[in-house]
Amino acid sequence: MENTGIWVAVIIVIFVLGSIFGLRVSPREKALGLMRDKARKIGLHPRLVKAPDWTKIPMASEDRASMVAYYSILLPNAQLPLMRTLVIDQKLQLVHGNEKFNNLPIELKGIYAIDMQANCVGLYWDEGVDLRASQLDDMKAFLNSLAKI
Repeated sequence: MENTGIWVAVIIVIFVLGSIFGLRVSPREKALGLMRDKARKIGLHPRLVKAPDWTKIPMASEDRASMVAYYSILLPNAQLPLMRTLVIDQKLQLVHGNEKFNNLPIELKGIYAIDMQANCVGLYWDEGVDLRASQLDDMKAFLNSLAKI
């Protein structure tokens, strides 16, 4: 009977420790959170959205669309034309809009597509490519330069 109390105590300790370790945030999720906070501080608006069909991002499953990171900037006084481009071989491939955006080079890594509409320019990208947030400033500068073209 003495051993029963010890076993019960060991099981309780294991259960409590398992619960504590289950609550820990993974390093990847922590890095994503820090990157999104940094993006907000510099004026980018990060969010996860359903991948639009025109981006050609593969579906997560047969009946469920993929979620993709969409980082955008808002230009309050701008009146931008509608533009949608895919990024193929580090160049913009026009889907809809003005031909002047076709074949523009892009140095950023992990970008799937870029869109522009009314007063917003944004890009769809794979956040996992840059968990250290090293290209956020370049992303903002690139989006601003697209708005000025």
